[in-house]
Amino acid sequence: MDFLSATLSRVKPSPTIAMTAKAAELKAAGRDVIGLSAGEPDFDTPQNIKDAAVAAIAAGKTKYTAPDGIPELKQAICTKMKRDHGLEYIPAQVSVGTGGKQTLYNALMATLNDGDEVLIPAPYWVSYPDMVLLAGGTPVIAQTSLEANFKLTPEQLEAAITPKTKWFIFNSPSNPTGAGYSFDELKALTDVLLRHPHVWVMTDDMYEHLAYDGFEFCTPAQVEPRLYERTLTCNGVSKAYAMTGWRIGYAAGPVELISAMRKVQSQSTSNPCTISQWAAVEALNGTQEFLAPNNEKFVRRRDIAVSMLNAIDGITCPTPEGAFYVYPSIAGLIGKTTPKGTVIDSDEAFAIALLEEADVAIVFGAAFGLSPNFRVSYATSDEALTKACTRIQNFCANLK
Repeated sequence: MDFLSATLSRVKPSPTIAMTAKAAELKAAGRDVIGLSAGEPDFDTPQNIKDAAVAAIAAGKTKYTAPDGIPELKQAICTKMKRDHGLEYIPAQVSVGTGGKQTLYNALMATLNDGDEVLIPAPYWVSYPDMVLLAGGTPVIAQTSLEANFKLTPEQLEAAITPKTKWFIFNSPSNPTGAGYSFDELKALTDVLLRHPHVWVMTDDMYEHLAYDGFEFCTPAQVEPRLYERTLTCNGVSKAYAMTGWRIGYAAGPVELISAMRKVQSQSTSNPCTISQWAAVEALNGTQEFLAPNNEKFVRRRDIAVSMLNAIDGITCPTPEGAFYVYPSIAGLIGKTTPKGTVIDSDEAFAIALLEEADVAIVFGAAFGLSPNFRVSYATSDEALTKACTRIQNFCANLK
């Protein structure tokens, strides 16, 4: 269609949303589909946070706010950054957006010019490369491996940086792998970045509180303070606080960059939902007691998924340090055929056949830039997860 922009032709719709929509369509048709594709906790938003939102409505806090957030939320973010990471920020260094995705997008829109490269380790969250393309930049993908637990090595980072590199996007614990970088592993990467002062760091810390087995989360500016002036630390309340639909994300960084991001937001969406902002104030300032018991449930579910998937001949599933995803390899299944005659020649073919023939929705690895794998979100009940993994086992056992 000639009416549409050339820029739009460079990007594709989110595969995770597409798989979730396809599963919902089959479910509406009466199929007993189990969805393991959406990155969304099945927990309810904690009551104190919901109460804060109701109180905000009752108090008439329903008007426009500053484009990038109310002062109270910006201060809560500054307090959180100091409390959790020892990082000092003032409200002028904070931007609040409609979900974590908007803050990342605003930063890319505010900084990228034609020819600028953005270095992204694969597997990556599906939206990173497409946001770079929409903003006029060039995504440069650095492949990791299952053998390295899907972590980028300092040598790979060094080799991928060019004079055109503007941003390095970093995500730990990772979507889609759940892999988390230790302090020493991250320090090895920041040592490389110190040698390339033209490269800025965009760190997506959305899963910071979802860390297991003694894994201690850390963020780049915390590990290497000398990167503070060229790091944008991005986060939000969606995952750990079970607030996906409230749509609040935020970022902290240099004043000049935050001001540029505010300009982008002022001419696109303007302020995030006022009620959601006040709920987020309570999320960050209020009790954090629910995090530990929620994580205990996630660990149990992770272990169910890892053990049941590793029991399948042809599948290898590493144990992740955090988030609520596993990213198993199906290298041993490539070339096999389903009972209905579908040849498993890719992870996309595997995912489609699994949905259509076994009523389980996952996301294929090609969407995340590394194949042949698939992503399972175990942010669902133990019962549903066990039932889904049993279906995957049976599906794979019947491959010829």
